[in-house]
Amino acid sequence: MTEAILLVGGKGTRLRPLTVHTPKPMVPAAGVPFLTHQLARARAAGIEHIVLATSYLAEVFEPYFGDGSALGLHLEYVTEEEPLGTGGAIRNVASRLHSAPGDPVLIFNGDILTGLDIPALVGTHRTTGADVSLHLTRVDDPRAFGLVPTDGTGRVTAFLEKPQTPEEIVTDQVNAGAYVFNRSVIDTIPAGRPVSVERETFPGLLADGAHLQGMVDSTYWLDLGTPQAFVRGSADLVLGRAPSPAVPGRRGDRLVLETAEVAADAKLTGGTVVGRGAVIGAGARIDGSAVLDDAVIEPGAQIHDSLIGAGAHIGARTVLHGAVIGDGARIGADNELRDGIRIWCGAGIPDGAVRFSSDE
Repeated sequence: MTEAILLVGGKGTRLRPLTVHTPKPMVPAAGVPFLTHQLARARAAGIEHIVLATSYLAEVFEPYFGDGSALGLHLEYVTEEEPLGTGGAIRNVASRLHSAPGDPVLIFNGDILTGLDIPALVGTHRTTGADVSLHLTRVDDPRAFGLVPTDGTGRVTAFLEKPQTPEEIVTDQVNAGAYVFNRSVIDTIPAGRPVSVERETFPGLLADGAHLQGMVDSTYWLDLGTPQAFVRGSADLVLGRAPSPAVPGRRGDRLVLETAEVAADAKLTGGTVVGRGAVIGAGARIDGSAVLDDAVIEPGAQIHDSLIGAGAHIGARTVLHGAVIGDGARIGADNELRDGIRIWCGAGIPDGAVRFSSDE
C-alpha cells in the first residue's frame, strides 16, 4: 500500500477574500470543497491512508472529513504551530506514517488540480529505483515556476527557480507539485524548522548524488492559486475537462445543487455552479462562474468568469466580469464590476455606484 501526505497548510493569500474565513483547500469547487476532489482521486488510485499537514484555519478540516471513512480513507491530521514550509511540513507528519524506510510515500499539494496518473508516478519511482520522483508538466510560459531539466532517461539534472531571462529558460518542464519520496528520505529532512523542498531539500539531495527522477505527465494541470484560476478549475470540473470522481452531479454546462432555486428563464453556461440554497433570479445570465451557498443573484444580472461568495447578494441588472465577491458582500443594482476586482467579505456597494462606459 502507498500512503500519502497532503500539504494543506497555506494561507491562500492570493485567493483572498475567498480564504478569509475558509482555508484554500476547503473553498468549494464544483460543489464540494476542493480538497474532496484530491482525496477522491487518491482513493481511486488505491491510496488508503493520508496524513493532512494543516496550519492555517486547521480546525476546519477534521469536522468536515472526520476519519475519512465516508471516502473510503483513513485520514489523520497534524497541525503546525508555526509555518514550516513544504519540507518542514512533510517532516512534521513523518511520525504518523506506516511505511518502512524503503517504501514510497506520495506527497501532493492542496492547491493543484490535476489529472496526474498517480499509479504511473509510483510505478516510475519503483522501476527506476529513485530516491524521490517528481511529477513534471510542460507549460508555455515557465517564468512563474521552478524549472526541472532532465536527461534522456528522465533523471533530474538541476532545479532552477523562476527564470527571468531567455537564457535561463533551458526547459519548459516545471515542478507540478506532486512527489514520491522514499520514507527514508523524509526522515533526513531537518525537524523543527522551516524547510523548502524546492529550494533546500531537492537541490541538497541532488548535490549529494541522490537519484531524483522526473515523470512528465501532460494531462490536465492547473495551479489554483489565484481567484481566476480557481473559477476556471471549478468550471473545468463541471464541464468534464478536469477529472474527479467527486463532482456531485452529472457533468455538463451547469451544476445546480439541491435546494438552490433557479428561475426558469435564467441561463447558466460554461460550467457554472450554483450552491445549496442559492437563488438565481429571472433573466439572469451566468457563464463560467461559481455561485456559492445561499448567495442571491437578482433578476437580469450578468455574471461572467466570477466567483460569488457564500451569502453574497448581487443586485438586479448588475454586471460582473472576472470579479470576486467575498462572503456576505452586497452589490447593489445597476453596477458594473470588471477586470479582477475583489470585493471584501461583508462589504457593500450602493445601487449604480460603479459603472464602465462602452469606450473604457
